[in-house]
Amino acid sequence: MRLHTAPDHGVVGQVATAIAQAGGIVTAIDVAESSHSRLVLDVTCSAGDADHAQALRQAVDEVEGVEVYKVSDRTFLLHLGGKIEVGSKVPLKNRDDLSMAYTPGVGRVSMAIHDNPEDVRRLTIKGNSVAVVTDGSAVLGLGNIGPGAALPVMEGKAALFKRFADIDAWPICLATQDTDEIVKAVEMIAPGFGGINLEDIAAPRCFEIEQRLRERLDIPVFHDDQHGTAIVVLAALTNALRVVDKRLEDARVVLSGAGAAGTAIVTLLVAAGVTDVVVVDRAGALVPDLDGISPAHRELAEATNPRKVTGSLHDALAADGGADVFIGVSAPGILQPEWISDMADRAVVFALANPDPEVDPGEAGKHAAVVASGRSDYPNQINNVLAFPGVFRGLLDARAHEITVDMLLRAADAIAHSVGDHELNPTFIIPSVFDPNVPKAVAAAIRGDRQE
Repeated sequence: MRLHTAPDHGVVGQVATAIAQAGGIVTAIDVAESSHSRLVLDVTCSAGDADHAQALRQAVDEVEGVEVYKVSDRTFLLHLGGKIEVGSKVPLKNRDDLSMAYTPGVGRVSMAIHDNPEDVRRLTIKGNSVAVVTDGSAVLGLGNIGPGAALPVMEGKAALFKRFADIDAWPICLATQDTDEIVKAVEMIAPGFGGINLEDIAAPRCFEIEQRLRERLDIPVFHDDQHGTAIVVLAALTNALRVVDKRLEDARVVLSGAGAAGTAIVTLLVAAGVTDVVVVDRAGALVPDLDGISPAHRELAEATNPRKVTGSLHDALAADGGADVFIGVSAPGILQPEWISDMADRAVVFALANPDPEVDPGEAGKHAAVVASGRSDYPNQINNVLAFPGVFRGLLDARAHEITVDMLLRAADAIAHSVGDHELNPTFIIPSVFDPNVPKAVAAAIRGDRQE
């Protein structure tokens, strides 16, 4: 906050006190200007969220003799001008440089690719580039906010690709939510990319888009909201069950949310050997004859719920002695903490709704043996950045044309085993996103080679 105050240095203490009493943390107060008529103060403080920041501003504004002149949010400041840029990898200092990087030298390279199309990955950026494609219809937990509002998220994804796997990724925000148009647009830009990362496209449209693109393109297509989430959930569950001494094959799993992420998680869990999964949606536990469910949900019901559990989420968690695992990819606050006591002993709870989970992780921890969430302020953060950089690094290195279920299983296993036996405990079932060995291990798993 930039403040204009009366020329009294004692006001600095009053401002600090007001912020502290409102629950803020002052990290710096600097006198930017001082004169006989006024002081200009720059105050830097931490707030819990946007509402708390507004409360801090109001608290300072109420200090006598203080005017809040301007407020800057460091998150917004970080986004000014965008978060990524294009840089040249070659020097362009003289005519000789230009003659090789551009005309006339570049013409020889273009003709070489024309004569031998496979060289495009070696002689251009295609071999290290990914398109991050969205229609803005399901952005984070914000919903259908459109392609422009989705751009900061896609920029962030591109920045993560670069930071964790040295991949050049490009945000592609499409001004359509028509399935045919999205498929056609991606087809048309595909020659310039080594892989396609679909992002924040609403279900069920995302399923058809991914399927059609996989059929038509000769480069891998990966929907991170589905498969990235599924990889990390399987990795975390593998280790959580190691902690509570249960086997994946024996675990009873209740999953809340039958959208893109939920469907992909179920598919990968079943491929990994889980035999008992009950999917719960707004209509309750999914069974094939449930009234009013979509064809996609009916297909999911037919592939799950072998015990034919019916009823609410609470019913599904408590049925037949209780579920061993709850996985939530649905909505905030739908799981009451005390329901966890009706689950089996040493229960595992993954509350992954973003930004607000299905149950408060702290409260869940009073009843469950292992708790994970999507939040960074609690242990065991389930974060897709553990998967997608390494997945695409491996795909690009291998010059892969597709991604298989077996690759996804190997990636999950690589993440799980990035946590050593000596490290594993209820508050550490998944490695840090900043562990440099994770993307390397995932890439090696995708390529199919051994990571020493």
